[in-house]
Parts: sequence; structure tokens; C-alpha cells
Amino acid sequence: MTTTPDTDVVCLGESMVTFLPSRPGPLADVPSFDRAIGGAESNVACTLARAGHRARWVSRVGTDGFGDHLVREIAAHGVDTTAVERDPVRPTGIYFRTDGERATGADSVAPGPCAPSEVLYYRAGSAASAMSPANVPSRAVHAGQVLHLTGITAALSADCLALMRALTSDRTPTGAGGTPRPLVSFDVNYRVELWRTAARSGAPGEPGTSGAEVLRELARHSDIVFVGEDEAAAAWGVTGGPEAVREALHEPSVLVVKQGEAGATAFVRAAGAAGAAGAAEAAEDTAAVFAPALKVDVVSPVGAGDAFAAGFLAGTLRGLPVRERLRHGHLMAAAALTDAGDLAAPPAREVADRLAVLDDESWGRLRLGPGWTAGGPQTAVAGRAGRPGEQEPEVRSV
Repeated sequence: MTTTPDTDVVCLGESMVTFLPSRPGPLADVPSFDRAIGGAESNVACTLARAGHRARWVSRVGTDGFGDHLVREIAAHGVDTTAVERDPVRPTGIYFRTDGERATGADSVAPGPCAPSEVLYYRAGSAASAMSPANVPSRAVHAGQVLHLTGITAALSADCLALMRALTSDRTPTGAGGTPRPLVSFDVNYRVELWRTAARSGAPGEPGTSGAEVLRELARHSDIVFVGEDEAAAAWGVTGGPEAVREALHEPSVLVVKQGEAGATAFVRAAGAAGAAGAAEAAEDTAAVFAPALKVDVVSPVGAGDAFAAGFLAGTLRGLPVRERLRHGHLMAAAALTDAGDLAAPPAREVADRLAVLDDESWGRLRLGPGWTAGGPQTAVAGRAGRPGEQEPEVRSV
């Protein structure tokens, strides 16, 4: 007899307090900063919770005011934070950044080249970097249908890497009490500078093992993997399109290859064909599914990748067809791209469901601008935020 998980998705990873400049310019010239929160895994948890799913964030923070702020803000999005541990010795991580990574053209349809940005991290020795198999509660981590991880955690410390390996290597179907093991979702999130920093301080893993090799190892032991075409090229030297990425990474049951402003392609193993990671090699995929990205008026690219993962996972939890899962990912990403903050409000489910089933021509004609998630179904289907005097496209009647 098995029991039903009490959570939809558990997201594990470090979140930090983020300081955003009050005006453009190099960090040396910025007079003041606004406080926010940032973290790939908690971003996914917050987006899923605001979309109506039960989400839990598992991490460690310091017993300091920044830790209080993180836990309070993430909980305010509807996320279960009861499994967050407080470290009495190590601090909560923080970082500062400039406006360079933010898009400025209101008429751009996708994130384009941005001015070089400064990002200054204070995360070495943070509370989250001390996460390990010994201090992260197994019951809390395995409480969901999906466990979402990213490659960022693996670069934080040797203990964090050991935890990631433990979470991805356990492929037994059930745990204690007959609880089904969650599907492991892994976003590669290859951060070159983070791995360079790890290498300078004594890289996690065995001597001679690169960050790219670590990420490939973790991806191969996961069920659902998200990776960008550019990441695959930079980390593993894989070029030639999504099919080449799939050939190089054939183990996951689901592989989503993100192709920037072009869209995303999903490879899904035929039902019943997926087995243990070692047996997956002989299984065959169903046909690759491609979904074009939406045209959007970009305000900020920050958080779009996390939002895409949340949208795809939301569709997976609901058992939607693969194309609709990809489209929900694009819609969540569009919400992030058209909002200045890191945690944009996702579209209402009825709006997203209506847009996700549009025919290809109507989907291709959509263009979403700032405020579209708050405008209701008509504004969203029109693809604009209700600009005065503007004639709405014909797609409104779909």
C-alpha cells in the first residue's frame, strides 16, 4: 500500500537576499540599493505556488535578519517553508548587481544583447553551502510528486555536491512507509563564474573533475532535465541542435532543450519504456515536440528560465500533452520577461489554458506586453496590455 504525497513539488537550493541598484551605473557609483530575494529553486517554488500548486522550499539560512526576510517573503508567495533550517553559525548569502543585465528597449521581442553587468556575490561559507545528506531532512525532500534541483547547488560546496548525488542516485520506486519516490527534475543552470570560483577554492567533486562533468552526471541520473542549447555547447561542446543534445543525454525520461527566442523542444520517452537510469539507453523516444516561443515586449530577462521550468512542471503535474506543457512554460516565461521583478505574477490558469491550446497560427500572432497577466482573458488573447486606441488583433475572438 502506498500513500499520496502531501506536496506537489519540493524545490531544494540556496536563496539569497538581492540588492538592486536604485539607478543605473557601476556598483562604485550606485548610492543606494533596493532589497529583493533571488534563488533559482525558490523562484520555481514561488511561481508554482502562485499558480495554485502545493510547493515546498527546502534550504538553510542564517539566524540573521536576512534569513528572516527570505523565509518570510517566500512564505508570502504561498510556499511551505517549514523544512528550512536555521544555521546558528553561518550567514545568509547576499549579492549585489547592476542594471546591465536588464533589457531596456520596450519594443524588443526577446532578450537581446545587454550591457555588461556587475554581479558581486557574498555566498562563500553561507548557511546554504553547508547543506549535506546529514542535515537535510529526507522526509521533507521526498514529500512531493516532483523534486526540483539545479546545477547551482552542486557548485556551492563538496557537501552540497554529495547531497545532490544522493538525491539523484536513489532510483528506488518507494521510500519509507511506501511513499512513492518523486520524479527528479534538474535544471542544468550552468554558471561558468560560479564553477570557476569553486575551482579556485577547491572544486567540489573528485580532483580533475570539471563542473561540466558534474552537471552531466547529475542530469543523467534525473527524470526531467532542462538545458539550453547554449549551455550544452558551453559545458559539453555539444552542437547541432536539440537532437544532438538528446543523443548526448539520452538517459532522462524527459529532456527539454531550450532554444532561446526560437522556442523549446521536448523529448519524452514512450510510456512504459523508462526504467532505471542504466536501462534507459535502449528505450526510444516518442517524436520530438517543438513549441515556438512567444513574442514579448521584454522588460527584464531575469527569472525567465525559472518561470519556464515552473510552467512545464505545472503542466506535467496536470498530465497535459507535451506541447501544452511547453506552451505553459513559454507563458510563465513571458510573465517574467514582461515584469521588472524577479518573481512576476503568473497568468491565471484559465487564461494560460486558453492560450496554450490556440492553433499554431494564432499562437504565432500573439505578442505580450507589460501587464498582460493582469488584463484578463481578452487582453491576454489580444496579446497587449490594453493600450488606448489600439485596434486588437483578430486572434482575440479565438
